[in-house]
Amino acid sequence: MKKSKALFNSAIVLYFIIALEFLIMISPFAGFFYAVFNPLLIAVGEYRATRWLSAFFLPHMVVPPDGFLKVIRVMGSVLLVAGMAAFLLCALQVYAHKLLRKGAALRGLYAVIRHPQYLGLGVAGLGLAILWPRFLVAVLWLVMILLYYLLATDEERRMLRAYPETYAAYMEKTGMFLPRRVERRVLPGSAAGRGVAFVLIAVLVLGGAFALRDYTVRHLALWADANVVALAVNPNDAGMMDYRLPEVLRLPEVRDRLAGGQQYLVYFLPADYIMQGLIADTGGEWRLYKQHHTLSMITDWILHPFGHLTEGHAMHPTAGPPAHAMAQGMERRLVFVKVSGTTGQAPFGVFAIGAERSPQFMLDVNVHTLSVLSLKDLPKQTAWANVPTPVF
Repeated sequence: MKKSKALFNSAIVLYFIIALEFLIMISPFAGFFYAVFNPLLIAVGEYRATRWLSAFFLPHMVVPPDGFLKVIRVMGSVLLVAGMAAFLLCALQVYAHKLLRKGAALRGLYAVIRHPQYLGLGVAGLGLAILWPRFLVAVLWLVMILLYYLLATDEERRMLRAYPETYAAYMEKTGMFLPRRVERRVLPGSAAGRGVAFVLIAVLVLGGAFALRDYTVRHLALWADANVVALAVNPNDAGMMDYRLPEVLRLPEVRDRLAGGQQYLVYFLPADYIMQGLIADTGGEWRLYKQHHTLSMITDWILHPFGHLTEGHAMHPTAGPPAHAMAQGMERRLVFVKVSGTTGQAPFGVFAIGAERSPQFMLDVNVHTLSVLSLKDLPKQTAWANVPTPVF
């Protein structure tokens, strides 16, 4: 039994490690992490049946384009913080009772539900699935809550053997993960019924994730013509993009580099946009795992969900005034990515899960005067090499 519990706990720890990828990838330990996990991400991307696992279902590197998606993003931070707070408070309560020899903890949240620590971790895990919205994380969250249920069931079986009268009475007054009255209404009592309930939860979670991805794609700030789809990473730039992009595409420097018959996705962004390394390897300053402000970026990502996306790299101490000046003016960076294997309705096909994307070149241009400030060919990978990264 101890081996089973250790195996369950290891699986749960693995979930949190993978779900915290968004924190690890901007830390100096990114190389060690991807040495272990990138082969898995690449492997699931090789097969049509599993390719969706490495894809993302919510905006991560663009500003959410409407209020609904912004609310969901804020909910991710709230659920993570609230879940971890509940877990830590209950853990302190349990260990305080052990140290002071007060017996089992039956007050606070334990007076309402029997496993508030597991509930807290489940809520925090759901928040992480929103903060780092890979389908793989959503699947592993489902595995995690199933393991929590099995662990809780095993613990209760042992407690009933050790304290048959007192624990049975405690179970009558409290629910397993929800208040007793609520749990009786929404969860079946039999093992078969709870199995069906888990299947329904899985369908709801994964179906909801696919629905959110479709909703996200259809609400992005896009501009499109025959073979170019442009995405404004900040919806506030959409008007500027719509007005000037046709003329930018007619510039000789751009026109000569676009191959006929090819599909392109163009990211329209401020030159100091902090997340551009996820799109392409545009320069060493955008390899965030090599910077020295990891903790501040983590804090911003959790507590200020949109600040790092709209303020840019210039807000961090390692950036200098020139980049900040560019971001405040009329200069914008356009990153051109060639897309193949598109499926679905245009222009949304460039965001298809099975589509292959290859960075081509970037252009810094003054969108007011249409003067080209710089032009640079790009490696065929992102700042994180061949790690699968978000497309929006």
